[in-house]
Amino acid sequence: MKGQVSHELEVNVPAAQAWELYGTIKLAKLVEKESDTVEEIEIVEGDGGVGTILHLKFTPGTPGFAGYKEKFIEIDNQRRVKVSDAVEGGYLDVGFTLFRVIFEIIEKGSDSCIIRSIIEYELKEEAAANASFVSTDAVAKIAEIAQNYLLNNKA
Repeated sequence: MKGQVSHELEVNVPAAQAWELYGTIKLAKLVEKESDTVEEIEIVEGDGGVGTILHLKFTPGTPGFAGYKEKFIEIDNQRRVKVSDAVEGGYLDVGFTLFRVIFEIIEKGSDSCIIRSIIEYELKEEAAANASFVSTDAVAKIAEIAQNYLLNNKA
C-alpha cells in the first residue's frame, strides 16, 4: 500500500531566507528548541548534509512512537528540496517499508514563499491499518515554528 499527504504554508519572507533554515541542520535545532513534542534531536552522523542521520526523540506522553532515526537522502539547493527517509524505529517498526518527508521551498514572489511538506509512505499489506499513523500534524507544526522564526528574524 502506498500513499502521500501534504501540507502547505505561505510565509512572507523570500524563498532564499526560508531555504537557509530548511536546507540546513538549523531546522532540526530550531524544532528541538521550540517544539513541545520533541524532547531531543541527536545528530548521530554527519554535519547536516546528505547522509546525515538524526535520532528524533519525542517527549514522554506524546502519542505514537518514542522516536525514530531519519537520514537526509537529498538536499537540492537549486530546487530548494530536502528529502529524508526513516531508517530505524518508529514507522519501520509497525509495517512501513518507506516513510519519507520532503520539504520544498517554493518562491511565490520576491518577498514570499510556500513551505510545502510532503509525506510519502509505503506499507506492507498486512499492516495497511497502520496508515492511520500518517498525518501532516508534525510537518504543519514544523512549518509554523519555522514561520514564526523566519518572520521574527526577517532579513
